[in-house]
Amino acid sequence: MRLTNYTDYSLRLLIYLGSMKNDKLASIQEIADAYNISKNHLMKVAHELGKKNYIKTIRGRYGGLRLAKLPIDINVGEVVRGMEEDFHLVECFDRETNTCIITPACRLKHVLHEALQAYFEVLDGYTLDDLIVNDDTLRQLFDMNQKADQ
Repeated sequence: MRLTNYTDYSLRLLIYLGSMKNDKLASIQEIADAYNISKNHLMKVAHELGKKNYIKTIRGRYGGLRLAKLPIDINVGEVVRGMEEDFHLVECFDRETNTCIITPACRLKHVLHEALQAYFEVLDGYTLDDLIVNDDTLRQLFDMNQKADQ
């Protein structure tokens, strides 16, 4: 299974904001530059994360982004579930479009469903706080990448 770029960028944006100190605001451009990713994509991600109350967006000249919750209150599994469109690993996971003739007797779908549940069980065991325990190192890497691009 592969996460979409949308979910990947969502997690990266949260990691960036979570690694900030003193409730500092970050701009979308700053985050895009740090990761070397599209500002336009990141704007869509930030908008969705704001709607889901993971981040706060402050408008205006001195505006920017910051976390809306403490990192310990942001569950990784919850973020992934909320940002992905679906988890149809195989055709039969979508009852509306399934045309597979062996669905009634297929055991593979049960194995894949069990694997998907195990995947989420692992993700549910982590919070953003777990992902940013090395925040000093993360900030150094963000700074180095931004300086390299200048």
